[in-house]
Amino acid sequence: MEPTLAMTIITPSLNQKQYIERTIQSVLNQVVDFPFEYIIMDGGSTDGTLEVLQKYGEKIKWISQKDRGQSDAINQGIGSSHGKIVAWLNSDDIYLPGTLQKVKNLFDAFPDNHWLYGNCKMIDDRDREIRKSITCYKNLLSRRFNYNTLLLENFLSQPSVFFKKDLFNQVGKLSVSLHFAMDFDLWVRFAQTGKPIVTRDDLACFRIQENSKSAQNVRKLFAEQLEVHKHYDNRKVMYALHRLSIRKTLAVYHLISITG
Repeated sequence: MEPTLAMTIITPSLNQKQYIERTIQSVLNQVVDFPFEYIIMDGGSTDGTLEVLQKYGEKIKWISQKDRGQSDAINQGIGSSHGKIVAWLNSDDIYLPGTLQKVKNLFDAFPDNHWLYGNCKMIDDRDREIRKSITCYKNLLSRRFNYNTLLLENFLSQPSVFFKKDLFNQVGKLSVSLHFAMDFDLWVRFAQTGKPIVTRDDLACFRIQENSKSAQNVRKLFAEQLEVHKHYDNRKVMYALHRLSIRKTLAVYHLISITG
């Protein structure tokens, strides 16, 4: 049996050769004073991703096999992990320098809290920061955690969320029936157990690129978020406010698309 480590990072991936090396390097280049493991769960890539993974030898753990989608891959990765603190980083996103040490220090400083989030920038396919106004808006919403605000609008950026494995085991796995809002569903379950640690530090970058799942399926993402909301909260006013929030967000996305 492998010893328990301080942290595990998991990357689910499928045919992301163009970006995955930047993701890997953003993890492996972290300077930390604790042991951590990095697991890549590949869904059977055929684009040369495996050749990239092989380059890193024992620095990473990886497996390539068909799965039931992103949630299933992450669940499997967490199930095989040995870290007390866990997070997943998608194969086109990156961590900023110093992130893992900051996260470990915060969990050490607040041992009674079991999950954490920070700020997250948006970048394009060439690593340039974009949509700064949206980032600023999300950062303002997230300064103080509020459960009702979360139900109305998912202001948490997935790459900047970390949690203790014990909490994940307590609330249950990611739902494999959700393909776009599985993170929102998990955050709601986390929030029902207690408040997170909140840091204003920038921890990660979320990549906006035309082939990403979220970019291609915005309306499906919001439809799933509404279903998650309905599952956990039956207040009609809150549900109506969530629908209005989605309309506002779609209008902003449309404005961005036509103005560049």
